[in-house]
Amino acid sequence: MQPFHLAFPTANLEKTSAFMTDVIGASIGRTSERWVDFDFFGHQITSHLVDDMDEAAKNPVDGQQVPAFHFGIIMQWDDWQALAGRVDAKGVPFEIGPYIRFTGEVGEQGTFFIREPGSNTALEFKTFRNFDQIFAA
Repeated sequence: MQPFHLAFPTANLEKTSAFMTDVIGASIGRTSERWVDFDFFGHQITSHLVDDMDEAAKNPVDGQQVPAFHFGIIMQWDDWQALAGRVDAKGVPFEIGPYIRFTGEVGEQGTFFIREPGSNTALEFKTFRNFDQIFAA
């Protein structure tokens, strides 16, 4: 799989950097006064300092209000559970707490959402019981 690149805004690079390294476990790459690159599970994400942050829209999914703009990673089941535990232990509030969707069906998956505190950007962390079903309809 090829690494992707994603850029997102932040109002506070220090908070974003601390969250990404201390909570998520990302490492820092190149930096400047107005942006920081992170190694996000082998992918390059960049947070750009902005002076104005807009409120993000939400969309109803499974009875939850899912942030319409979000990004994340699909992890192995045990790694997903470990990250959910680390997020909880660090006192990071869940936007949508860990839960299992499509239990016993094709595409059974776990998901949770948190917000990165420097930008309020929503991050989704997912896992699948069977990775062959990631794109199953």
